[in-house]
Amino acid sequence: MGKQKKKNSKKKYFIFGGIGVVIIILVVLVITNSNNEKIISVQTEKVEKRNITQVVSATGKIFPEYQVELRPEVTGEVVELPVIEGDIVKKGQLLIRMKPEQYIAQLDRAKASLQSAKAMLTVSKANLDKVESDYGRVKGLFAKELASEQELEAAKSNYLQSVGQYQAQEASVLQAQASLSDSQEQLDKTVMYSPINGRITALNVELSERVLGSSFSQGTLLMTVADLGKMEARVEVDENDVVLISEGDTTNIEIDAFGDEKFKGLVTQIGNSAQTTGLGTQDEVVNFEVRIRLISPNEKIRPGMSCDADIQTETKLGVISVPIQSVTARMKTSGVKEVEKAEEGDEEQPKVKNGKREKPEEVVFLLEGNEVKKVNIETGISNDTYIEIKSGLEGGEEVVNGPYRAISKELEDGTKVMAPKKDDKKADLTEEKKKELSQK
Repeated sequence: MGKQKKKNSKKKYFIFGGIGVVIIILVVLVITNSNNEKIISVQTEKVEKRNITQVVSATGKIFPEYQVELRPEVTGEVVELPVIEGDIVKKGQLLIRMKPEQYIAQLDRAKASLQSAKAMLTVSKANLDKVESDYGRVKGLFAKELASEQELEAAKSNYLQSVGQYQAQEASVLQAQASLSDSQEQLDKTVMYSPINGRITALNVELSERVLGSSFSQGTLLMTVADLGKMEARVEVDENDVVLISEGDTTNIEIDAFGDEKFKGLVTQIGNSAQTTGLGTQDEVVNFEVRIRLISPNEKIRPGMSCDADIQTETKLGVISVPIQSVTARMKTSGVKEVEKAEEGDEEQPKVKNGKREKPEEVVFLLEGNEVKKVNIETGISNDTYIEIKSGLEGGEEVVNGPYRAISKELEDGTKVMAPKKDDKKADLTEEKKKELSQK
């Protein structure tokens, strides 16, 4: 029994002793790890002077610079259609003729009405001349006291009535002439000619089809004539970017149908009225139409083709620049980190001071030894890769350009970092070149 008790006490001793050792080891590890500074791995790039061209990208479609939609002003049946869709036409060439008989009849009636009005005018003139003569004779007799005042008043009244009838008949003649002109114009509108040199890009009627015309509203769309020698791209530009564009800006245009081929263009018109979609919803978008004339367009370009335009709004030569991803925004701090960073995926929230939101500062992180230094900067124009630095850098510094999470959240002034050595970078570049050559 005594020996058994001794064995049990030894077992307990070893068990509790082992547990104690494990606890001590864990405590030592925690203390050791807490004293170790976190080192962040980053990539860097040298700050250099570069040429930067600011580009505004937009999408749209190709349209003729000049095109005319032909609609009739008179109603009738198409009796002659000498063109088909795709035909090249000259200015003044016959495009369509409608049945004219109805309008010829109207013209004949107008001519007859004019002749009748002129005949009545002749009768009125003869009557006026007679009454005027009688009135003159009565006035002479009245002067010699051979006619009474009553006779004079009657002669005067007849004269004035005849003058009124004559003037009314003159107005009738003018009205008949206007009616004749209108009838002639209606007859002329049964024939339509090409208003410009161009191509029939759309033909919407057939021979013997009856079309509707009106002088006060849109009639049947007969056809569209367009000058395909002068084409333009009409693109929609966001309201924040349209203020950067000026007339005359050069543009590179890619048309989907022509693959990677690029066409040169010049901005000719910037819309003044907004085109809003999704009004009153969270998806509301405000765009402005910008027109870009194509320089030396391909003959195979057709209206309606989709295109992408890169409008070069400004170019600066030899400016200090850094990669776009190197620039981040941080809230102002007073030597202490006032903005608490949330979990992964959250961003710094702007602070409110005196009822106004404080704007964040634009900063970059420079590599100095094995630490980074936060530097406030002022930025300018940018392209797809680099952004201009107006102030804050002088050139030649090593700026952190990745990874994104480190730049946007983790790095602070004085943070310990580990960057690839220059030899490692060269080796990586050499390997990339080898891969490119092997792929080629």
